[in-house]
Formats: sequence, structure tokens, C-alpha cells
Amino acid sequence: MAVVRTSKVDLPVNGDGAYAFLAQPDDDQKHPGIVLIQEWWGIEPHVLDLAHKLATDGFVVAVPDLYHGKVATEPDDAQRMIMLVRKNVDRAANEIIGALDTLKQLPNVQPKKLGLMGFCFGGFLAYTVASRYPDLGAVVPFYGAGYDPTPEEVAKVNAPVLAFYGKQDDSVSLEQIQKIDRLYKSAGKDYTVRVYDAGHAFINPTHGMGNEQAAADAWPRAVGFLKDHLR
Repeated sequence: MAVVRTSKVDLPVNGDGAYAFLAQPDDDQKHPGIVLIQEWWGIEPHVLDLAHKLATDGFVVAVPDLYHGKVATEPDDAQRMIMLVRKNVDRAANEIIGALDTLKQLPNVQPKKLGLMGFCFGGFLAYTVASRYPDLGAVVPFYGAGYDPTPEEVAKVNAPVLAFYGKQDDSVSLEQIQKIDRLYKSAGKDYTVRVYDAGHAFINPTHGMGNEQAAADAWPRAVGFLKDHLR
């Protein structure tokens, strides 16, 4: 198993206080880069575990902390914290873009077309940033709640997208999933959607409706998609 090196890096955006966690293979090789965006809980152990898994698979991973050190433990706390982010999506997007730019400048990150993966509200932010950042090679949103794009926003997404949803997810209806799919297909985009018989946050075994069968299928597909497109 690959040895993973972790660190923390400041992000030169939004004044002081923005930073990201880094997880990367502890070697002298070049690796593709990915920014991973948190769920509404913040940078909890589940998110860091996913970053570690990606680094073990050969990626350099940056996880911007959109809560700047705070982590929610109860749904009410998570709701309050995510509402603060929702009130200023541009600020969160700037920090994600700052993490992308920071990865791009690392000498061991190659190619410079980067990956973007997000979960829950982080899935929404992955979609959002994909329409604002041209140097992406792949986008992987998991259960991206709240995403209702215009055709103009979809037109700006250049990277292939692999999206994952659960049909028992109360936060994203099947009608909305189908609407997003139609918008992307109508725009001629490289868009694939996978819908599982699962609820929200089915990758997360501790927070959400963890579903081992869905997770066991979705995660390797996501990693394979990233490896295929980040060459």
C-alpha cells in the first residue's frame, strides 16, 4: 500500500484564514490532482478518509476547509453552518478555485487539468465551480443537492461529468436529476448519471444513509473515471 503524506496549505483567497488539507503519495513521482469538497458537516473524519483513499490510489488531493476549522456534529449545527456558506456561494467557490490553483502550481501534479469531487452541498459546489473554472479534466458530484442550473451555466462546463444520486434521497428529486441530465445532454456535454436504490449520503457510513452496496459500486466508478480523464 502506498504511503500517504499529509499537510496543510494556506490559500491566497478571501483574505486570511482560508486553507486546505493536502494528502498525496509520499514519493517523487508526478500524480494527477483533485480537489475534494466537504459535506455539510465540515472536514470530519469521513472526508479525510476519502482524501486518504484517493491519495493511496495515486492522486494529490486538496480539501479546502470551507468552515475554517469548525466541524458540525449535529444536524442543526450543520444546517446553520451550511446556511452561512449558501449566503455567500461566491466566497466558497473562490476558496475551491484557490485550492485548484494551488494544486496546479505543485511540481508533482501532472496533468494540469484537474479533478473536482464533492459531496452533498459539496456536490452542488462542484457543479458550480465547474462552470467557472476552465482547467478541469473531470467533475464528480455525489448527491449534489440544490443544483438547478440554467442552460447558460451548463454551457460553461467543459469537463466530463459523472454524477451520483440516490433515488430515495429527499433532497434531490428524480425529476430534478432527469432535468439536469436533459440540460447537459441538450448542450452536447459529456455527462453520465448513476442513480442507486439508496438515500442521501450513501457513501458516508456514519452521517447519512450509508448504503454499502451503492457505495461499493459508486466509489470504484468514481476513481476509475478520474483516472481515465486525468492523464
